[in-house]
Amino acid sequence: MAFPAARFCPAFPHRVFSTRKLLHPLWITTAFLSLVLFVGLRSLNTGYLESEDERIVSRIRKSAMETSSTQCPCEKARKPHIVFILADDYGWNDIGYHSSLIQTPNLDRLAQEGVKLENYYIQPICSPSRAQLMTGRYQIRYGMQHSVLMSDRPHGLPLGEVTLPQVLKESGYATHIVGKWHLGHFKKEYLPTWRGFDTFFGFLGGGEDYFTHRIPNEIVETPETYRAFDFWDGSKPCLSENGSYSTHVFARKSIELISRHDKDKPMFLYLPFQAVHAPLEAPEEFINKYTHIRSKNMRTYAGVTTAMDEAVGNITRALKDHGMWENTVLIFSTDNGASKAGSNWPLRGFKNTLWEGGVRGVGFVSSPLLKVKQRISDALLHISDWFPTIVRIAGGSTFGTKPLDGYDVWDTISDGTPSPRTEILHNIDPLIAAANSDASKIHGHSTFNTSVKAAIRVGDWKLLTGNPGNGDWQLQTFDGKIKEKSTGVRGKQLWLFNIRSDPQERKDVSDEYPEVVQRLLTKLSAYNQTAVPVYWPDIDPRSNPALHGDLVGPWM
Repeated sequence: MAFPAARFCPAFPHRVFSTRKLLHPLWITTAFLSLVLFVGLRSLNTGYLESEDERIVSRIRKSAMETSSTQCPCEKARKPHIVFILADDYGWNDIGYHSSLIQTPNLDRLAQEGVKLENYYIQPICSPSRAQLMTGRYQIRYGMQHSVLMSDRPHGLPLGEVTLPQVLKESGYATHIVGKWHLGHFKKEYLPTWRGFDTFFGFLGGGEDYFTHRIPNEIVETPETYRAFDFWDGSKPCLSENGSYSTHVFARKSIELISRHDKDKPMFLYLPFQAVHAPLEAPEEFINKYTHIRSKNMRTYAGVTTAMDEAVGNITRALKDHGMWENTVLIFSTDNGASKAGSNWPLRGFKNTLWEGGVRGVGFVSSPLLKVKQRISDALLHISDWFPTIVRIAGGSTFGTKPLDGYDVWDTISDGTPSPRTEILHNIDPLIAAANSDASKIHGHSTFNTSVKAAIRVGDWKLLTGNPGNGDWQLQTFDGKIKEKSTGVRGKQLWLFNIRSDPQERKDVSDEYPEVVQRLLTKLSAYNQTAVPVYWPDIDPRSNPALHGDLVGPWM
């Protein structure tokens, strides 16, 4: 959103005034505006909303909102309800309208009625995608470049980052999260209800059993001591849901919130499903829909997906039954590409890789408030764009946040105007570096260390350096997986692709376009110079749930 430029007050005269002149309304106004400007600039510079300044900052944001020429896109007196559904590890080829063998009729219908985002990008792994959604800022800005947040390490989304629900609350929204948090829990200040959400119902860590809600061994690095229950209703463990399938529980809770909601108050419902993340578990009724698939794992994966699709259908129906749908914007996104359990076909690679299969995501927007519906958008979009876009939809202001990497893309989605975004920094992870090779010396190693795992998209060009991860192609069929192994990767640490003409990343053209390589390396170097150091603390033995009633939760 565009806001009026700040107006600086005239310098205060140096000569001494009489009491009457000092109390003149002009000077009272000058002093007040100076105080407001000082507080506003301090908030902008630090990104913190200082408790003693909150009331004044709120006034600044309210003023910016009222004077902004950009109005709420719904063009109605009522602010729209916003429902953001985030699937976990959901692959490009695992949704029906991408010719999947998995049945997703509800998702297909919603996408068909709205806008399918076919040039939409996320991050290659869980926590970074969620952090960028919540902040509108790249992960290099706050030290989360490496891996995901672990339940046995004391780290989380830094408290200095202003979150989306915090800003929405200033616009009068009720804010709810139902599902997976995965943005830190080692201290209570990192929990969802301390980061802007009115209510939290779900789990804190990266994954768990769908029925018992206990953490499986692979989620932490100290599995011999880490078997814990992780399911919460606010700040209390929700033991009553032990044995209940998480997708059904999250849908039921979402419908409950919708049914009880005051329709005159706008609602932000953030629903990050556990599905379709490992471990592969689904009720038999959903697995049995796929008896024609030979692979047991694939049958189960399909069942997990279809259960999620049914849940989305039930939630959408509840919005309609309670008279909320006509004033709702529903956004659907995955957090990253599929693991090997799913399929990103025809894209290359998997979750936790910088290939298109890891970072190009399923996404769509469905809403009666869209101006141009039932279409496919090829506009370049990124998960960080949701922050300013949703704030715009809510009629709010981004004044007071730290500088954003995301763009307001509501006009692009609703009207079909060109995207303001022209580039995406996929990531720079200095803790993952490939072995040195001659390639680094050929392709401007002095500009950017090409042994470092990194990738950037600029226009139609995409540059990858270091070891991007598994670059195979995989298609799921009724008879099993069809894999195509990548070749020519060993010893390489730099690739250039024209994603517009080669979305499958099959032809490396780095030798043909050295000037493009150099230009993108220069951009990577510029981003890297602004990055804060990676924060990757040691495992903390105090995190052992056995010390805390066998519960995942704050330990400091």
